[in-house]
Amino acid sequence: MSESGTEIDLSVIICTYNRSGNLPAVIQKLEEQVGVEGIAWEIVVVDNNSSDDTAEVVARLAGESPLCVFYVFEPEQGLNHARNRGVQEAKGRYVAFVDDDILVDENWLRWFYRSLVDHDADATGGRIHLDKDIALPRWITRDMYGFLGYQDFGDEPFRMDGKTKYPFGGNMAFNKRIFEKVGMFNVRVGRKGEGKKRGELFKGAETELFRRMAEYPESVIVYEPNAIVYHQVLSRQITKRYFITIHYNAGYQKATNDTHTYGRRFHGVPLFLFAHTVRSIWRYLWQCATCGRDDAFRQLMTVGNFVGQLRGYWHKSGAADGWVAEG
Repeated sequence: MSESGTEIDLSVIICTYNRSGNLPAVIQKLEEQVGVEGIAWEIVVVDNNSSDDTAEVVARLAGESPLCVFYVFEPEQGLNHARNRGVQEAKGRYVAFVDDDILVDENWLRWFYRSLVDHDADATGGRIHLDKDIALPRWITRDMYGFLGYQDFGDEPFRMDGKTKYPFGGNMAFNKRIFEKVGMFNVRVGRKGEGKKRGELFKGAETELFRRMAEYPESVIVYEPNAIVYHQVLSRQITKRYFITIHYNAGYQKATNDTHTYGRRFHGVPLFLFAHTVRSIWRYLWQCATCGRDDAFRQLMTVGNFVGQLRGYWHKSGAADGWVAEG
């Protein structure tokens, strides 16, 4: 905990929208941190234009907590808008992000701080485990846990490349110098609102930042297995509709952000994508017939991604260029 006038080592940033009921538990877990003697730290709660009583709840928690808790209001809707505002307001040399549905382990902060300092890291990320009390349906297989925010690369720390391996947004921390080098979070991508509507539910708001970091070979991104958090999965996040939506949106976003020029297109859509989509649909139908719908669902998610790409390219072109032949 920091005192007035003390230089801050690390700022914990909590970006929140209409989840005031979650905040007491999130703050309580931060109050239970151990091994943080000698670390000056603060909590910055960024209210992303909530319509509930978030401001009142944070004011109450700030008055009751032994920690330094600050409230910041960010009117521009979007997770990355909130993240950027948090970085701007944070007094710490380092910033660590906690989602408003994340509960941290009691050793979380000291291990994150140690990882950043010992490795002189630009960024570090830890394990994200799912709330052990949540009952997952059988069609959610282990390889699908990542879509619920799960991340675990094992027991040993290592340097991540920022492309194939990078921290997830629910458990990541940075040296603020990296934002001066590569820029802030991209506000054109990522979740907006509560993520209940298709147009709000975009994942991977941090992925683009890590890819920018990876363009600099000297960037140091470290996996710290001892920094553990627990994602409190919502009931609506374990529905088939949720999984299909995030894959459709990922495909749509991939297409709209694609800067490559393709020679053969129809209504803005690269011709090869039609073939990929048809093959993907055929595989899904075959798996349904041979294995059943639940076992085929992973393939249906792939279909959703391709359909999202089709819609994204079509929308980006305005469906106005029609057939375009090569050369």
